[in-house]
Amino acid sequence: MKNSLFLFSLLLILPAFAQTGGWNPKLKEDADAALSKMIESTPKLETFKNEAYGYVIFPKVTKAGIGIGGAAGKGIVYKDHTPIGSSKLKQASIGLQLGGQQYSEVIFFKDKEAFEKFTNGNLKVDAQASAVAITEGASADLSYSEGVAVFTQTKGGLMYEASIGGQHFTYKPNN
Repeated sequence: MKNSLFLFSLLLILPAFAQTGGWNPKLKEDADAALSKMIESTPKLETFKNEAYGYVIFPKVTKAGIGIGGAAGKGIVYKDHTPIGSSKLKQASIGLQLGGQQYSEVIFFKDKEAFEKFTNGNLKVDAQASAVAITEGASADLSYSEGVAVFTQTKGGLMYEASIGGQHFTYKPNN
């Protein structure tokens, strides 16, 4: 019985590990398409892209909450406009919140110091305070804060929130 339970557990866990390694070309395509759509909505982002030391694009972040919330997404990391690795975003929040949504997120790094803070796993972002939401036709006040500029664009869903939380990132270089 114990062996059967162990084998069953192993069969459930292994697929999760099998999908974590390796390069994902579809994710890169999705990331490039998401950034193009964001630039189309807010052309000023083109300057950020061209002048940034590096950037990371999360084409689809899924967020949900009822009092306690969370979000997660996978992205592609670029340096000199060349993909150099992948990243995972995780967010936790607590407060008045209800609903779910999906959005795209791009983070630009102004200089080597900010980029290395990210790739070393030391960057944490207060998502509600630091992100600029991109909406169709809106003019956003775009600027860096501590060498980092974060922009999001809603893909769908509805989320009401007045919460406190932050984002944490992991980085994995291409092999």
